[in-house]
Amino acid sequence: MGFQGDFFQLLKERGYQFNIPAPNIGEPGHTAQPSLTQGTTVLALKYRDGVLVAGDRRATAGNTVMYDRTDKVLEIDRYCVMAIAGVPATAFEMARVLEHSFKYFRRSQLQDLSFEGKLRALSKLLKENAPAALAGTGAVVPVFAGYDPQQGCGKIYFHDILGAEFEGVDHAMSGSGSPTIRGILHYLNRWSGQPLSTLAEEEATIIILRLLTSAAEFDSATGGVNFEANLYPIIKRITEKGVETIPAEHLKTLYTSKVAQYV
Repeated sequence: MGFQGDFFQLLKERGYQFNIPAPNIGEPGHTAQPSLTQGTTVLALKYRDGVLVAGDRRATAGNTVMYDRTDKVLEIDRYCVMAIAGVPATAFEMARVLEHSFKYFRRSQLQDLSFEGKLRALSKLLKENAPAALAGTGAVVPVFAGYDPQQGCGKIYFHDILGAEFEGVDHAMSGSGSPTIRGILHYLNRWSGQPLSTLAEEEATIIILRLLTSAAEFDSATGGVNFEANLYPIIKRITEKGVETIPAEHLKTLYTSKVAQYV
């Protein structure tokens, strides 16, 4: 159909009206479209040792930059994260619910919830949030990634706003900068001569920094890298050791030596 982007964008492209009735503004039937704060671009890709999940730092409301230090890669438990695109208030609440649910299961059952069980829990929250999402007040289009100890491998899933889940075999992305990133990753994975899943961590991290820099070039809602303010994307690795955040100082070194010199 020629469309590239997430499910929320697809609905807008097909003419779905996300208008919110605004009584007391005058004429009956008048609608308002308030600018809700939105988290923008996130992505996940498999590399040699597991999964890397990243998000830019910018949150916007319409054409206004609301915040440039947002953490969109939310750690849910020791083996999985949820990267958010959409309304942060709704996404943060979902993350808190999931975190407490997984912790309660682990303490009550004396074992971790299965990866499939974690996916079902997120899908249920998204389905319950569908009315708010379709009304335009709470759309969240997350990427869920983690390491499955039972199968000994990393996994990536992306969701639509109604709760349907889809497995990203090699990578997944969401948000306003996702069309740019999707095209580049498809090209690299198929024709670069080295599949993404065989890359070492440093090579994969450099690609992520370049991807978010490219997305920021074409999408004003994507923050990219702010070298002057020492602001870099949040990038987390997920391996058999669990979830770990790649230090900003390491990202600065890689950006300076492998990205900035080509910009």
